[in-house]
Amino acid sequence: MEQISKIDSVRQYNNHVGVDTLHPLVNVINFDNKPAIQHFKRYMGIYAIFLKDVKCGDITYGCQSYDYEDGTLVFVSPGQVYGIDSKGVAIKPSGYALIFHPDLIAGTSLSKTIKDYTFFSYEVNEALHLSKKERETIVDCLEKIALEIDHTIDKHSKKLIVSNIELLLDYCMRFYDRQFITRTHVNSDILVRLEGLLNDYFTSGEAIDLGFPTVAFCADKLHLSPNYFGDLIKKETGNTAMEYIQTRVIDEAKIKISDSTKTMNDIATELGFKYQQHFTRLFKQKVGITPNEYRKLN
Repeated sequence: MEQISKIDSVRQYNNHVGVDTLHPLVNVINFDNKPAIQHFKRYMGIYAIFLKDVKCGDITYGCQSYDYEDGTLVFVSPGQVYGIDSKGVAIKPSGYALIFHPDLIAGTSLSKTIKDYTFFSYEVNEALHLSKKERETIVDCLEKIALEIDHTIDKHSKKLIVSNIELLLDYCMRFYDRQFITRTHVNSDILVRLEGLLNDYFTSGEAIDLGFPTVAFCADKLHLSPNYFGDLIKKETGNTAMEYIQTRVIDEAKIKISDSTKTMNDIATELGFKYQQHFTRLFKQKVGITPNEYRKLN
């Protein structure tokens, strides 16, 4: 079995890469002066943001891997496993890492909003690819954080460091919005595949065995993380992924209701509802009338 090292503190990570610990809860590492790497896997108990400048092996996240281009940001949150696989060839890394312990943001506004930065749960192949100007902005944020870490710790340190981390994350949100827009053709393909997936789900009878199609199920079938899938659907359609799926289910229900040989219980079961009343409730919520009323009108 492959050995996975465990990183639970900033000091542990610093020791792994051979840098001094100037602040116990946060650090910015410049990899330009670090030795060559080949392979490792680490379980992270801390947050990490990696800015990868040049090809230095395939970064892995869980069981997924992706061969990055220049100027790519990868996000890791506590509880995730990441690593580097250079296929047995020693490669010189280049780029930056921002690491910080959850305790750093405890009691701050960022502790309440960190969950809103959903890209911390994206898969590795959903990384953020930066333009030259975007990269300059990210590096500027990292340098400001590094400068504050280098300063003697005082009563202002935590607020200034966390504020700059929050600023960096807000820029990442903006740049991801740009990436969703510039990859419209890719997103449109995913929507087409989603439509095909849902069509097959209902026509094959899978819904009867597996139940109502969930966001996690659809994301997995499309090889996307649930958060990335949800954000993509929201950006493309204006609806949440669950709202999109529910609307698609109601469209399917309307077709089935036109078949007067089917009972409402039959239709509910074929759509993956465990109980008919759940189907009736959702239908009325979306259409404004009950399935039986809809059948009488049509």
